[in-house]
Amino acid sequence: MPPGVDPPEAEPAPALRCVDVRRSFRIGKRVVVALDGINVEARRGGVTGLIGPDAAGKTTLMRLAAGLLLPDSGRIEVLGIDVARDPLAVQARVGYMPQHFGLYEDLSVRENLDLYADLQGVAPAERPARYAELLHMTGLGPFTGRMAGRLSGGMKQKLGLACTLVQPPELLLLDEPTVGVDPVSRRELWQIIDHLTRGLRTTVLFSTAYLDEAERCDTVLLLHEGKLLGSGPPREISGAMEGRSFHAVASLGRRQLQERLASLPWVMDAVIQSGGVRVVTATRTAPDPASVWPPVPDLRFTPVPARFEDGFVARLNDTMGRTAPSSPASAEGGLRAALPPPAQDGEVIVVEHLTRRFGDFTAVDDISFGVRRGEIFGLLGANGAGKSTTFRMLCGLLPPTSGRLRVAGFDLRTAAAPVRGRIGYMAQKFSLYGDLSVAQNLRFFASAYRLRGARRAERIAWASEEFELAPMQDATARDLPLGFKQRLALACALMHEPEILFLDEPTSGVDPLGRREFWRRINGLAELGVTVLVTTHFMEEAEYCDRLAIMAQGRVLSAGTPEAIKATARTASRPDPTMEDAFIAVIEAADNRGLAA
Repeated sequence: MPPGVDPPEAEPAPALRCVDVRRSFRIGKRVVVALDGINVEARRGGVTGLIGPDAAGKTTLMRLAAGLLLPDSGRIEVLGIDVARDPLAVQARVGYMPQHFGLYEDLSVRENLDLYADLQGVAPAERPARYAELLHMTGLGPFTGRMAGRLSGGMKQKLGLACTLVQPPELLLLDEPTVGVDPVSRRELWQIIDHLTRGLRTTVLFSTAYLDEAERCDTVLLLHEGKLLGSGPPREISGAMEGRSFHAVASLGRRQLQERLASLPWVMDAVIQSGGVRVVTATRTAPDPASVWPPVPDLRFTPVPARFEDGFVARLNDTMGRTAPSSPASAEGGLRAALPPPAQDGEVIVVEHLTRRFGDFTAVDDISFGVRRGEIFGLLGANGAGKSTTFRMLCGLLPPTSGRLRVAGFDLRTAAAPVRGRIGYMAQKFSLYGDLSVAQNLRFFASAYRLRGARRAERIAWASEEFELAPMQDATARDLPLGFKQRLALACALMHEPEILFLDEPTSGVDPLGRREFWRRINGLAELGVTVLVTTHFMEEAEYCDRLAIMAQGRVLSAGTPEAIKATARTASRPDPTMEDAFIAVIEAADNRGLAA
């Protein structure tokens, strides 16, 4: 080194380094490999995303990084510290917010902060300034006296984050903090993360199943079934797909067009979007409408920018040895050839001035809408908007306080029992019997729907074959991988061939290929005349709906087709708004009207 020249500063140790890390768990008789020889490195600064579906290994990697688990083999370093040798040193410098953060719901916002300050050894003199900063950052300042159990889902997530940050960490581990929260709450959480990383220079390791959130990360680690599919800046992963993404439109219905295009060998991916179908091709060759057979009149392809999800789906397909989306065997194949004729007015669900109160609280406030046979109708809304309460009333599980409610031609006030035999319900949380095997669950639901003899055996055989459940017949339901849990839940909901299907957040945590398979089944059911009501926080899934209603505080704020609702959010600076843009615009407009009042 020449005299008078300072030596270069040493490169700081990575925030996270994993060398050939393996970790498995025994679940019943099965051994589940959560991480399989992972080699990753996450640099300090900014946000590193752990991107992947449920059971990808994200939570296991988070818990290893927090020093709460030890690997079966390999080495993990966090901030230059060997986690196996000194987990307490790691935990003193790291903040960890797990998926189900431990708030105390009978304590107020301020009392929760006090409790976590006590646990983290924050001196009483330091607390007022720290609390003021956290409450301002999270927007919880006006709610310090409110019980945590009375907060909305998004506010609970922000309080959990504030409690994690009472003692400022060098590395913040956030395990799916946005799962199950609405787009407005997701945006607010990301604003907090941006403040932490840009303003306070905190390093964040952020796991998520929402692939659009990958675009917000500085770098991403792609995980699937315990393996690393790739890593790097999001733009590199999406950039590799440029020249392969197109938007297809035709006079043919969107669902029929998607099914036609998805079956072509040169199509890697096809999803309904913006009044047409978004297509990703297997190569960079521009698609020729004349090559589609049978021919689709007036079919047009327009190039569109590649996105991160295109790259992730391509890597999943490569991993599974597939070059085109799979076609489910056709869920509609086991349904009745003809459903009963529609009600006289063509609507199988009629909601008029529906209201539900719980004491002084109004959960659903004078809403009205109708749903036609064979329609896919979406209920969107912020957490606590009243969607689940509406679902429970429509299923006959909860009586309305007032209003008129007819389902499948029956008045639910006087004939709830007959309606239950004509509807299927798939809950947000896996609600089958976890201690029973797959086969036992199928037999139980067949009996619950009063299927007998040959008919019962026929439907069970159909469900096993259609949803490819035969290899898992003896597996305990709670130990199934998430994709098989979803298949089993849908199979049970369809066991009795319902006319109306209720889906409450049906694809939460499911990988992109699983979501595509699921929606192709639902589209097929709708084409046969099954009426579908769905709630979802995946705004892109709202594109599959024929019509939508956006709710907040128990009221319907906006209703119409996806294209009509998106048109209300169109501006000169945002000429082509997404469904998420439209959702946020509707909610903000309602908030502004409330403030004005």
